[in-house]
Amino acid sequence: MGEDPRKGAPSSSWRRLAWFVGIWAAGVLALGAAAWLLRLFMDAIGMGG
Repeated sequence: MGEDPRKGAPSSSWRRLAWFVGIWAAGVLALGAAAWLLRLFMDAIGMGG
């Protein structure tokens, strides 16, 4: 019977941390871009502060 190759080599903690940081950074950038676009839209229709 064959063994699962994923069990032999566990993921590196650094690799998991890098994925976490990358996904977090992408989320922050996406939120910032959405806020910036919303602000541009609000300024365009005269709702700017």
